[in-house]
Amino acid sequence: MWVVKIGGSLSHDPSLRLWLTELREVGGGRVVIVPGGGDFADRVRQYQSEWQFDDLAAHNMCLLAMTQYGLMMQGVLPDLVIASSEAKVRRALRDGRVAVWVPTALMRDTPDAMSNWDTTSDSLAAWLSTMLNAERLMVVKSCPIDPDEPLETFAQNGVVDRRFFDYVRDANYVVELIGKDNVELMRDRLLNEPVTQGFVARGGV
Repeated sequence: MWVVKIGGSLSHDPSLRLWLTELREVGGGRVVIVPGGGDFADRVRQYQSEWQFDDLAAHNMCLLAMTQYGLMMQGVLPDLVIASSEAKVRRALRDGRVAVWVPTALMRDTPDAMSNWDTTSDSLAAWLSTMLNAERLMVVKSCPIDPDEPLETFAQNGVVDRRFFDYVRDANYVVELIGKDNVELMRDRLLNEPVTQGFVARGGV
């Protein structure tokens, strides 16, 4: 099983449709897509700045932002299956489909380690990868990805969130950052590459 996190920065990018189409074509029964927050989450930041509500409310709103992006993905490609729980994810994969995970089950009544801006959809994708015992986590970004940069640098530069490295430090799955123009590399990985362990960064934008 693969978890593919598609950044919110692709929400207005023509490559989004290509990624979704290719994942459906070669990832049926294997792939779970995690949507980013995109400008849905950006609006949460704006409202929090205006109204000064706490991070718990912002966290729950950002989970709904990811859900909106996921629903948009399904709107673009109706064959995708919205899944809000592990059971629904696994059912979609058993049916040979591609699941889009929406994290509504992580909404909280009281603050916890996740309910802050240091933990975004990147870390949630890593959390899900661990929970599902995934083989690989592929994080698709629209910005350039330098394959020689250590993962910590991506966190320091805001390419992934601050908590991401903590979530994947001891991961038993492959972690790969990949540029949006490397859809063919993703396709090749799914079709041909044996499973290995570790961190890999791939550029392409």
